[in-house]
Amino acid sequence: MTTINPADLKPHEFYRLLNSAVAPRPIAFVSTVSADGHVNLAPYSFFNVFGFNPPILVFSPSRNRHGHKKHTLLNVEEVPEVVINMVSHAMVEQTSLASAEFDRHVSEFTKAGFTEAPSERVRPPRVAESPVSFECVVRQLLPVGPDNDADGPGAGTLVICEVVLAHVQDGFLSAAGAVDPHRMDLIGRLGGDWYVRAQGDALFEVSRPQMGIGIDQLPAAVRNSAILTGNDLGKLGSVLSLPTPDEVNEYRLSGTLTELFNEARTGCQYLPDLLHLRARQLLAQNNVREAWLTLLSA
Repeated sequence: MTTINPADLKPHEFYRLLNSAVAPRPIAFVSTVSADGHVNLAPYSFFNVFGFNPPILVFSPSRNRHGHKKHTLLNVEEVPEVVINMVSHAMVEQTSLASAEFDRHVSEFTKAGFTEAPSERVRPPRVAESPVSFECVVRQLLPVGPDNDADGPGAGTLVICEVVLAHVQDGFLSAAGAVDPHRMDLIGRLGGDWYVRAQGDALFEVSRPQMGIGIDQLPAAVRNSAILTGNDLGKLGSVLSLPTPDEVNEYRLSGTLTELFNEARTGCQYLPDLLHLRARQLLAQNNVREAWLTLLSA
C-alpha cells in the first residue's frame, strides 16, 4: 500500500491521482449564456446529483492552468442559469471537441456541431442531441480554492443548481419513471484520455440489501473460503435466515448433488471445494437459496 500526502505533491500531480482513482464520473455537458447573449457549452466530470428535495445538481469548473476562470463560471456569474445535458456514447467525440479552449464568444454548439434547442424556463439553450437535459437555476457559487480563495490554477468553484425542468427523449423512460440505461448508453470519465461506456456487459444489477444475517454470521468454512469471493459472501450474508436442517437434508436426498458426492468418494476432489465451486456458479446466477443449500450439504 502506497500512502500519499497531497501536501507533498504539486496540485497538478495529485490531480492525476484523483482524476484516475475517483472514476468513472458522470459528465455534465453544461450550456450557459453571458449577459450579452453569447452561448457557451462545456463538459465537466466533477459533477453529480446531491439531493432530490429540491432536486440539486452540483458541478465544479476548475480554473485553468493559468488561474483563469472557465467561460462557464464567468457566464453563471452574470446569468445564474444553466442547462445540464447528459452525454451518450453517440455524442462523445463532439463533446470532447467542445472541451477545447475556444475564445469566450465562440459558440461550442457551432464548433462541435450540436443543435441548440430552446429551453422553457432558463435562458441557455439545451443540446437537442442529449438523451436527457435539466434546466436549472444556480442557487449558490461556492469557491473551494486554497483557504477558500479560488484564484489558483486548478481551484474549483462548486456551482449548486436546482433543477426546474427536465427533458427526456421519447422512448427512454420506463413505466416506473426511470431512464432505461440500455437506451441511454451514457459515458463516464476516467483519468487521462480514458472513458467508459455504460452499455452491454458493463451494465449489471445489484439487488437492494435486506437486513440480512451479515457476513459475520456465516459459518467459518464459508466465511474463510478460498473459492468464494467477497461479492459471493455479500450475497450469502444478505439472506434473512439460513435454510433449516430439514430443508438441507431434503435437498441432499433430491439427487442434485449425487455427481459431486460420487466424485468426492473417488478421491479425485475434496467435497467442500466441489460444493463451494457449485455454490459460486449458483450465486453468479443470483440463485442464493440453492447456493446455501449446496454449501450446507457438506
